[in-house]
Amino acid sequence: RTRAEKEIMKPTDTSDPTYFHRVVDCQWGCPAHTPVPEYIRLIAQGRFADAYMLNRESNVFPGILGRVCDRPCEPACRRGRIGEDEKPVAICRLKRVAADHRGDIDDRLPKAPAQKNGKRIALVGAGPASLTVANDLAPLGYECTIFEALKKPGGLMRSNIPSFRLPAKVLDEEIGYITAMDVDLRLGTPVKSMAALLADGYDAVFVGSGAPKGKNLDLPGRDAASANIHIGIQWLESVAFGHIDKIGKNVLIIGVGNTAMDCCRTSLRLGADNVKVMARKPRNFFKASVWELEDAEEENIEIVINHSPKSFVIEGGKMTGMMFEKLEYVVDAKGEITDQKVIEDVFFPADDVVLAIGQDNAFPWIERDLGIEFNKWDVPAVDKTTFQSTRPGVFFGGDAAFGPANIIWAVEHGHQAAISIHRYCMGAALDERLAHGVNLQSTKMGMHEWSYSNDFDPAARRKMQHVELTKRFEKLDVEVELGFTAEEAATEVERCLNCDIQTVFVPELCTECDACIDIC
Repeated sequence: RTRAEKEIMKPTDTSDPTYFHRVVDCQWGCPAHTPVPEYIRLIAQGRFADAYMLNRESNVFPGILGRVCDRPCEPACRRGRIGEDEKPVAICRLKRVAADHRGDIDDRLPKAPAQKNGKRIALVGAGPASLTVANDLAPLGYECTIFEALKKPGGLMRSNIPSFRLPAKVLDEEIGYITAMDVDLRLGTPVKSMAALLADGYDAVFVGSGAPKGKNLDLPGRDAASANIHIGIQWLESVAFGHIDKIGKNVLIIGVGNTAMDCCRTSLRLGADNVKVMARKPRNFFKASVWELEDAEEENIEIVINHSPKSFVIEGGKMTGMMFEKLEYVVDAKGEITDQKVIEDVFFPADDVVLAIGQDNAFPWIERDLGIEFNKWDVPAVDKTTFQSTRPGVFFGGDAAFGPANIIWAVEHGHQAAISIHRYCMGAALDERLAHGVNLQSTKMGMHEWSYSNDFDPAARRKMQHVELTKRFEKLDVEVELGFTAEEAATEVERCLNCDIQTVFVPELCTECDACIDIC
């Protein structure tokens, strides 16, 4: 090497353990740091139960997340960066492969000890954050009580994700693994007063109540058309629990996030003939995941860009549609909008309108004199490391802590909050905690373990097969995605580059095993 190259290519600094996580891009991209390449190798070996249990250690809900995770790991995947036409490994769908083929794992699940430790924990809301806290604390002997306002557990996983994407059977199974650990699940029991809950003598309280308040759109005609205007997350909840089973023939969905995609596809299954998603900005500004947009358009849903809602149109006391301003944007070289102008007003007919423009936290049940501070947006002040509020012993996580995100973030919040609750109950400092994955077990792989298939496989990413269009609308709960076949899974696992293998090699010990070449 030249002198310049030697100056640039400095030896790898392995003194900071986070190095070994950061070089595994997919694992670092996952909020819960799921060891992706490791469980993919287990799938490749046909060890589905092992792959499932490895997943469960970090993300708790492999079957659920294998269907509906927002997949922050996949944009991070190195496979998607090695060529113009390359796409990342189908990490999320391989997680589902492990879940679908895991077999009976009951004897491998954590169990609650017969002798409890005397500490009682109250958890508000039975969503992914609270369930994760219970999952982590119940095996340590904590008596966990979950208060849930709805009649079934799962939070927004059950009420806002349609059953054609996430079957109730999958939810019930994976939630059941947690509640089976002597967790006291109180359904139909909303908490109406934090002061009263604190007075019950719990050793700690965790709030995982989500962001249950959908945003409204206050435009001319809103009040007169209220019977046919629905707030997205409340409407999806009503559909999930059977309170709504039909909708008009012409439906407009306002908003273009993932909730909007669920609303438009649900509308088709409730009898709508013509569904349009109305987006204020161009497509590259959409909040919805690319695959969710593709799934909606596969079902012939039209996405209309550059249209801003102006008013609800009322004729004869009945809503007939909406008026929109058609916009034209000026976008600079960085892809940012620098200006806009209204081109014209456009009318779109509608029998019903669903508003999916965002959601907010809602804490009317938390008294403001308890030492729990809130900011001007009515969001609690929460420590981002410990997840404790300004009142010792009261913790927040999931959407309730920092606003709407996704399930895998709620799971990681639950893990971190559980660590803090345990340390709080033990009288230890909350901020003294090990970095992720730091333990006494070596993760090195010797040359005799380098025996799995590790050649580069040029195969393209496998495409998920769907139920055909003529059948998927027969019932609301027909799951659209069929999962990978054995052949598809076998091909997809070979696309993984095994980025997690230890990348520290000692020149003096070289045996020409070529492991360094595989890593490179």
